[in-house]
Amino acid sequence: MLSEDYTSPEETDPIVVQIPQVCAGLRLDQALAQLFSEFSRSRLQRWVREGHVLLNGASATAKSKVWSGDAVTLQVPEEEGSEDIVPEAIHIEVVYEDDALLVINKPAGLVVHPGNGNRSGTLQNALLHYDSRLGPVPRCGIVHRLDKDTSGLMVVARTLQAHAELVRQLQARTVHRHYWALVQGHIQDDGTVEAPIGRHPTQRTRMAVVSGGRPAITHIHVVERLPCHTWIECRLETGRTHQIRVHLQHLGFPLAGDPVYGGRGLRLDTRSQSALKSFGRQALHAFRLGLVHPVSGEPMSWEIPMASDMAALIAVLREARHE
Repeated sequence: MLSEDYTSPEETDPIVVQIPQVCAGLRLDQALAQLFSEFSRSRLQRWVREGHVLLNGASATAKSKVWSGDAVTLQVPEEEGSEDIVPEAIHIEVVYEDDALLVINKPAGLVVHPGNGNRSGTLQNALLHYDSRLGPVPRCGIVHRLDKDTSGLMVVARTLQAHAELVRQLQARTVHRHYWALVQGHIQDDGTVEAPIGRHPTQRTRMAVVSGGRPAITHIHVVERLPCHTWIECRLETGRTHQIRVHLQHLGFPLAGDPVYGGRGLRLDTRSQSALKSFGRQALHAFRLGLVHPVSGEPMSWEIPMASDMAALIAVLREARHE
């Protein structure tokens, strides 16, 4: 429940961010697309034209050059904050909440953002029902996402200021995100995957390691080697779409149960095959999250147990046999 002394931001509160070094020399609309990736480039360009964006306190054009340290002020129009999302009474497991943020444990099977074929029944619908004052915040406060069938921790900003600060931390790579993953085959050693990710050249609904893709870095630690699989911990340094799934497939160790990036499957005993089939999703769970509180500036972290379905799968696969 919301605390009685919770106060939402005024609808006119702007988002103020500084241009990071990585965006120095870009056009304003290009920099905005990187800083506010939750909005489309065309929408940001329109807001610049309409005067909702200021550069160092003055109006600018989409073609204006920006430099490190420049101040950008974004005024999100009230009617565009929640993108006409309808509140829905969907249960949310809240791990932590205060006036600035929510930390939730997303279950597998819950879509994060509405989209084609998913205009309802999403986390965004659920958040707006949980707290109607999230309406003016971009995407109801969601600053990063988990795939539909990935479970675990997500942080949600409750104010525009918290949203801007959490986006800044994500871009600065200071948000710590750790996942449990179960992969096919045996990974022998800890290591780091540094391979750029972009759209698959022929299958546009998939991502892939491609030259010219966006930089992507995943750190891997071996937790336990099972008879035919490996339980690992993955730490994201970047946050590209499907990053862990793509990087592990690229290594030749696809996630168990992954319907998109999985391998051809292993010839296992009947009990193991049945467990994998009934699991029905990629074996990926976000179990630890760390960040700097957007208001107090204090380091905070949360950790949750492994999802019960994934823990049960690992227990079965500890006894797996090749056939």
